[in-house]
Amino acid sequence: MAILTADKVSVSFGDKVILRDLSLAIEQGEIVSILGPNGSGKSTFLKALSRNLKIQTGSILLDGRNIQGFSAKEMACHLATLHQASRAPGDLTVRDLIEYGRFPYQHWWKGNEKEDRLVVEWALEQTSLSELASRRVNTLSGGEQQRAWIAMALAQKPRILLLDEPTTYLDLCHQLEIMELITQLNKEQGISIVMVLHDMNHAARYSDRVAVLCKGSLYDSGTPVDTITPTMLREVFGVEADIWLDNKGRPVCLAQSLTASTSACKQQSED
Repeated sequence: MAILTADKVSVSFGDKVILRDLSLAIEQGEIVSILGPNGSGKSTFLKALSRNLKIQTGSILLDGRNIQGFSAKEMACHLATLHQASRAPGDLTVRDLIEYGRFPYQHWWKGNEKEDRLVVEWALEQTSLSELASRRVNTLSGGEQQRAWIAMALAQKPRILLLDEPTTYLDLCHQLEIMELITQLNKEQGISIVMVLHDMNHAARYSDRVAVLCKGSLYDSGTPVDTITPTMLREVFGVEADIWLDNKGRPVCLAQSLTASTSACKQQSED
C-alpha cells in the first residue's frame, strides 16, 4: 500500500497552471527522485505533498487519509521536509537546531526531556555530527550544515522525508556524502525518501524509482533504467545524450549536445 499518494493534483498561481492533474504514489520504504526542467513544477509538487502549498483540485493522501485532516503536529510526526538553502540564526548551535525537530512531541503541560535528549543524540550520531554538536551552524561547511538540517528532520522521527535539491551548492565530495547518508537512512531506518534532484546520475544511482515532470504533468515514472533514456532526455530536456549501464546496472548519462529544436518542456520553463 502507498504511504503517500497524490491523486490528480492541480496547482495554479493566478492564471498560470503549475501542476496539472498530477498523480503519483510513494510506496513505504522506497527512494523516489523527481526530475524535470526548471519551471516544470518539481518544488511546487514537493510543497503540495508537505501541505505547505494549497492545491486547487485533487487530493493528497497519507496512509489513505487526506492530509487536510491532520493537525500540523500530527503531520510533523509523519513527514519532515528539508527545503533548498535553509539558513539558521547566527547564534544557533547544531544541538539547538536539532532540538527544534522535537517540537511535534512537546506539549505545554508536559514534556519528555529524557526521550528528547536520546533522540537528539541519536540524530547526531546518524549524521556523524556528535563532535560538532556545540558548534554554531553558520560556522560549519556546506556539507556539515546540510547534515545538521537533515539531523533536525530526523529528530522528528518521520516516516517520510521530503528533500528539495539536497546537494545544491555542495562540491562533489559533499554531494556524495549527503547522497550516501540519505541512502543509509532509507535502508537502516526504513524512511521513505522523496527528493527533487537536478543531477541525473545521482537520481539514477540512488533511486528505486524516478518520476519525470514536464509542463506540470507526469511525463513518466519507473525504475531509473526504464525512465532515464535518450528519448526522455531529448523530449523533456532538449538534450542528446549517451547512456550506458554501470557495473550495478544503473544508467550513467553523459550529455553530448542540444537537440536541433528546444523541447516543449524547456520552452515552458523559459516562458
